[in-house]
Amino acid sequence: MTTRHTPSSVDAYIRGADPKAREVLWAIRQAATSAVPHAHECISYQMPALRHEKVFFYFAAFKTHIGVYPPVQDQALAAELERYRGPKGNLKFALNEPVPVALIARVAQSLAKQYAAGTK
Repeated sequence: MTTRHTPSSVDAYIRGADPKAREVLWAIRQAATSAVPHAHECISYQMPALRHEKVFFYFAAFKTHIGVYPPVQDQALAAELERYRGPKGNLKFALNEPVPVALIARVAQSLAKQYAAGTK
């Protein structure tokens, strides 16, 4: 069994990511923190995350994609995200395609509102 290293910060996570994912991770981080300026960065479940009272937005690099969690409940936004949905509703953005960073920023805003309202 292998042990996964938990990064000490979002900076450390991104610096340790595969080079082909780093630029996208930096862009997602910037867009999400700008979209939800009252949120604080943290590491949760070994992934970069944003929290405001509780964690509401996660993003992570994988071999071929960037994952964004959890699924949004805003139906209009969910419809726009349909092509990126994984089997459990989480979002998968392929690294070999342009990643819609502005759309991901809207996901962060939606999740911040969703969690602030007490719905998950």
